[in-house]
Amino acid sequence: MNGRGFVDLDEIPPERIRGFSIIAHVDHGKSTLADRLLELTGAIAKRDPAATGTDKKEQEQVLDNLAVEKNRGITVKAQTVSLLWKRRGEVYLLNLIDTPGHVDFHYEVARSLAASQNALLLVDATQGVQAQTVANYTLAFDMGLDILPVINKIDLPSAQPEAVADQIDAALVVPFASHEFPHVSAKTGEGVAALLDLIVDRMAPPPEASVAARDAPLRMLLFDSWYNAYKGVICLMAVKTGRVRVGDTVVAHATQHVYTVTEVGILAPAMTPAATLSAGQVGYLCLNMKKKSESVVGDTFYHRARPQPPVQTVTPVKPLVHAGVFPMDPVELPALTDAIESLTVHDPAISVAKETSGTLGQGFRLGFCGNLHMDVFRERLEMEHQMETLITHPTVAYRLLKNDGTVVVTNNPARWPDEAEIASHYAAFEEPFVVATLLSPVTYVGALLSLVGDNRGEHLDTTYLDDHRVMIKARLPLANVLTRFHSDVKARSSGYASFEYTEAGYRRSDLVKVRVLLNGEPVDALSSIHHRSEANAVARAWVQRLKGVIKRQLIDVAIQGQVAGKTVARETVKQVVKDVTQWIYGGDRTRKDKLLAKVKRGKSRMRLFANKIELDPETFRSLISQP
Repeated sequence: MNGRGFVDLDEIPPERIRGFSIIAHVDHGKSTLADRLLELTGAIAKRDPAATGTDKKEQEQVLDNLAVEKNRGITVKAQTVSLLWKRRGEVYLLNLIDTPGHVDFHYEVARSLAASQNALLLVDATQGVQAQTVANYTLAFDMGLDILPVINKIDLPSAQPEAVADQIDAALVVPFASHEFPHVSAKTGEGVAALLDLIVDRMAPPPEASVAARDAPLRMLLFDSWYNAYKGVICLMAVKTGRVRVGDTVVAHATQHVYTVTEVGILAPAMTPAATLSAGQVGYLCLNMKKKSESVVGDTFYHRARPQPPVQTVTPVKPLVHAGVFPMDPVELPALTDAIESLTVHDPAISVAKETSGTLGQGFRLGFCGNLHMDVFRERLEMEHQMETLITHPTVAYRLLKNDGTVVVTNNPARWPDEAEIASHYAAFEEPFVVATLLSPVTYVGALLSLVGDNRGEHLDTTYLDDHRVMIKARLPLANVLTRFHSDVKARSSGYASFEYTEAGYRRSDLVKVRVLLNGEPVDALSSIHHRSEANAVARAWVQRLKGVIKRQLIDVAIQGQVAGKTVARETVKQVVKDVTQWIYGGDRTRKDKLLAKVKRGKSRMRLFANKIELDPETFRSLISQP
C-alpha cells in the first residue's frame, strides 16, 4: 500500500496470484475457516478469546455481513475478499470467495466458481460427506476447477478424519489419495497456516494471469453487484485479460451502455482503492451506474475503443418456486416496489412480475430458488426495508399441453383453466421433477424409502459409502419437495440425514385445481394445483383451517373446498344470533312476530347484496402461517 492509501497490485506478478472458493455442506465451517484465513493474513485483527456476547459475535463470521445471515447463522450471499500471504519470502495475492452451503443458494456457488480457478472442499470430520458436499463437488468438477478436499473440525472429540477420508474416496467422482487431505480446525486455527502454504504450493495461478494477458485487450466478468446510496451500483469484477484504471471508458456487452470508471479497488475485506486491476485479479469498480437493472450478472465489460466477445453467455437463473408478494397496506405498494428493486440487484436470481389479486390487491409475483430463499427474502424486506408483506403459498411452474400442440407455462393457480376449457382445449399436464440425493446412516434407509414413496417418488439407486452411511437417489415431484419434505427427512432420520436435489425436467401428471369458496365466491389467493391423489385431503384441510380463523358474521358463511370444480368439503360458520325481541315485555304475540319477520327480510337482502366475505390481511397472514 502506498502513501495515498492505495494498494499497488502491479507489485505482485501474475504467477503469484491464487483464486479459490470455499465450498461445503451447511454448517461444515466455511465462514469460520474464512475468518481464520483473514486473521492469519492480517486482513482483520485477531479475535479476543475473552470476548463474550455481542463482542464475540462481531468477531465471528466476518464475511457474513447481512443482518439475516447473522440472525440465522448461515451464509446466504457469496462474499469476496483479497488476501496477502508471504511464502518463502514472496508475497502472494489470494482471491477468496466464501459461498453458501444450502441448496437454495446453489446459484451463488455457481457464479462464484465461474470467477475462481480452484476450490477448497470442506468436509466436517464428525458428520462426513453430506448431500451438498457431493453436489458442490460435482459442480466444481464439471466446471473444470482444481479441487482440494479439506477435513475440518478435527478438534472435536467425535472427529473421525480417517473414516471421512474413506467416505470422500467412495462418494466423489474422482477418488483422491487420503494422505492428500489436509486436516484443520477452523475454530482453533490448527493446521490453517499450513493450509495457506498448501494453497500457494498446490494451486495454479489463473490461466489468464500472465504478462501477455495483462497487455491484451480488456475483458472483465461481472459476477456480483450491490447498490450504494452514494456511489450507485458497485460491480464486482474478475479481470480476465487486460487492465483497468480510473478514467477508463468501458462498455457493458449485454446492454451496450457506456460508463466511465470512477474508482477501482479490492475487498480486503473493506473496500480498498487500488491504482489498477489487471488480468487474474478480482476487485470492484464504481461506474456511476444509477439504475440497478443495468448490472447483469455474467455480463462482460471491455474498453470502448477495443470491443471484445463475451467471456460467457449470460444465462438467467431459472426460479423453481413462485409466490405472490403483497403489501399489508395498499398505500405501501410504492415502497414495496423500491424495496424489491433494491434487493433484486443484490440477488439477481429472483424473478419479478406485477400481479393483481382479487383478494389481496396489487402486488408482485416473485420467483425464488427454494423455500429458504423465499423466507430469507421476506426477512430482508422486514429487516432492511421495514416492509411487512403477505406472501402466498409457494407453487411451481406447470406445463399445459394444448390439443393443437402449443405449450402454456403457468406458475399462478389463478390462471389455471376451468374444467370446461380443459375438456375442450387441453391434452395433458406436466409438472417439474427433481432427482434427490439423501445421505443417511444405514439405520434409517427403510424410513427414508417409505418417505420417498409417500411423496409420489421413485427410488433410483442406493450406494453404501461405508458400513455406516448410505447415499440414496430418488426422483420426486418438485411440488412435494417444496412442502414438508426437508423437515420430514430430518424427522424420520432423527436429524442425521441430509438432502439436496437437482432439476430433472418435466413429466406428465394428473393435476387438478383446488379452490376455496366463501359463500360461493372463490378466494383466488388460496387456490393451488395438486396431483389428483392428494387434492381431496388438501381441500378438506383448507376448509378446516378457514373455519378456525373466520370470525362470525351477521350471516352464515359457507366454506367450500372444490377439486376440479366439484365440492368435496364444506363447513359453515354460523351467523351471530341476537335476541331482537328482548326489549318487548308486553302486548300481543304478533308484535314479536312482526319484528322477527322484518329481521328475516333484512337477512335475505343482506345475502343478496352483502354476501361476499372479505379476508382481512391479518386473518390471511394467520391462515397462511399455519403449517
